[in-house]
Amino acid sequence: METPRSNDKQKVRSAEVGTDILKALAELSPSTSLSRLAEHVQMPASKVHRYLQALIASGFAEQNAATNHYGLGREALRVGLAALNSMDVLKVGALPLAELRDDLNETCFIAVWGNQGATVVHIEPAVRAVTVVTQLGSVLPLLSSSTGLVFGAFLPKRETVDLREQELHNAADHVLADDQTYAALCEKIRERGLHHVHGLLMPGVDALSAPVFNAVGNVAAVMTIVGPTSLFHADENGPAAQRLLAATRAVSWRMGYQPIPVSST
Repeated sequence: METPRSNDKQKVRSAEVGTDILKALAELSPSTSLSRLAEHVQMPASKVHRYLQALIASGFAEQNAATNHYGLGREALRVGLAALNSMDVLKVGALPLAELRDDLNETCFIAVWGNQGATVVHIEPAVRAVTVVTQLGSVLPLLSSSTGLVFGAFLPKRETVDLREQELHNAADHVLADDQTYAALCEKIRERGLHHVHGLLMPGVDALSAPVFNAVGNVAAVMTIVGPTSLFHADENGPAAQRLLAATRAVSWRMGYQPIPVSST
């Protein structure tokens, strides 16, 4: 005879199996066969089939009548959309940004793309006498800041073209005035996944920036570390860069981003 405790454990285990199958349906989307799904979750096909019937009954899975393949249902879509709507990059990024500041003891901030360009929306200042003051709400230039250049590399061109023209109008001799030079730099930033500047925006100040992506692969924000050149070394291959990339990847993952695997062929 089952005790209430053993019955509770069985229910928990059933819920875990159900969520494992839901995750597998997402990973094998848009649809998959029963045999492939069973292999993916490493369960007998008969067991997976029983759970699928329950998921179909609740609207979390569906079966294509023509192919007999399975996929996520309307209820799964509704839950997924609700989760996406709750993903606020400031809320998700606040703790990783604070941890990054604690690890490096350099000023760290998050910027989003606003009507006027890259706008600082959250700051974690360094805790020491010598620091870099960055104001909340500051709008950073597209072509003269690591933050702006990262946005320029990952945003659609139509979103940055007017601001670039405006900045070049005020500085026609800018090193990035040439379209090919600017395009080549953006390509390098996309390849590296980050960018650094040494005293470009402010003399004696280094900056290192990397993008945060949302669930559909668009850049949602840019995370930046700034510090005095005498103390902070914005080396793209250095430990600060690796720590920054770890932070932005963690936030991107929490935002629902899944990078497309690079083919080895």
